[in-house]
Amino acid sequence: MRWSLNDSTRRVIESAPAIIQIVLAATASFAFTNLVLGHSNPIFSVTVAITALGFTRDARPRRILSTAIGMVTGIVLSELLLLLIGQGLWQMSIVLLIALTAARFITGSAAFALTVGIQAMLVYIMPAPEGGAFVRSLDGVIGGFTALIFTAIIPRDPRGLANKDATKLFNIFLDSLEALKLAVRNVDVAIVDEALTRVRRSQPLVDNWRMSLDSAIAISRISPFLRKYQDELSGQVRLMRGMDLATRNLRVVVRRVDFLVRDGVSRPYLADLFEQISSATQLLSMGLESAERLREAQEQFVEIIHQLDPKKFGIADQIREASVLLLLRPLLVDLLCASGMSEDDARAELPAI
Repeated sequence: MRWSLNDSTRRVIESAPAIIQIVLAATASFAFTNLVLGHSNPIFSVTVAITALGFTRDARPRRILSTAIGMVTGIVLSELLLLLIGQGLWQMSIVLLIALTAARFITGSAAFALTVGIQAMLVYIMPAPEGGAFVRSLDGVIGGFTALIFTAIIPRDPRGLANKDATKLFNIFLDSLEALKLAVRNVDVAIVDEALTRVRRSQPLVDNWRMSLDSAIAISRISPFLRKYQDELSGQVRLMRGMDLATRNLRVVVRRVDFLVRDGVSRPYLADLFEQISSATQLLSMGLESAERLREAQEQFVEIIHQLDPKKFGIADQIREASVLLLLRPLLVDLLCASGMSEDDARAELPAI
C-alpha cells in the first residue's frame, strides 16, 4: 500500500474532533485525580479515558461505558488478587487466566476480554502507588466517568458524520443509475460491468451510515447540544433503512441489465426511466436537510412507479426486458419508503400487471 499525503491529511482532519475530545478528557481526568485527589501517578485515569473514547466510529455512550467497565474490571480484579496471592511469575499467570476467563464469561466481545487482561497486567506489573489498595481502581472509574462526560459536553459531531456517510452512499447509488442509463442507451457492457463492481461494494457504506446514526442518536439523548436534532435523526433512520433496501435491489437490477445489454439492442425507454429515478433520488438525497425535498422526491417516485407495467411499453411477452421493469418495482417501493411513505401505501401505487 502506497502512502498518500492527501489520505493522511484527510484522516487527520476527520479525526480532529476525536483528537480534541480525547486530549481534553485525558487532561481533565489527570488534573482531577492528581490535583484534587492528590494521586501522584494517576496513569489509569488517563488510559481509561483515552481508550474508552478511542477513534472508533461507534461513539455510543453504551460502548464507551462498556469499554470503561472492562478496563476497571481488570484493574479491580488484579488489585484484589495482589492482596490475596501476592506477586510472582505463577501468580501473574493466575491473574491473567482469571481475568480473561471472567471477561469471556461476562461478554462475548473479544475486545472487552483483551481490555480486561491488559489492564490486569498493567496493575500487576507496575509498582504499587501511594495511598493503599484500590487507588488505581478509583483512577480508572474517574477516567471512565470523564470519558462519558466529555462525550456529552464535547460531542464529535456524529450528526455531521452520519450526513457524510449518507452522501457517500447516495453518490454510489446515483453513479450506478447514470451507468445504467448510458448502458441501455449506448449498449455499453463495460459501463454496466463497472457499475456492478461499484454497487457490490456498497454495503459497508450502508453499515457505516447505520453505525453513525446509532451513535448520533445515542449521544443526542445525553448531550444538551444534540438533543434538538433527535427528530431529524429519527427521520434519517427511516431514510437509511429505505436506502439500504433500495441499494440491495439496485444490485439485482444492475446484474439483470448487465445480462440484458449483451444482446446489442438499445433501449431508450429504459434509459429514460433510469434518468427519472436518478432525478428523484437526487431530491431524496437533499432530504437530509430539507423535508420539502423529501415530499418532492416522493411525488416523482409515485409518477415513476405508475409507469412500471410491461404492457405500457409493449414488452409483456418479452421476458428478458420485462424482468427489468419487474425488478424496478420493489426498488421504487423502497425509495418511496425512504421518502416517508408507508410500505402498504407504496405497494398500493404499483400498477396492476
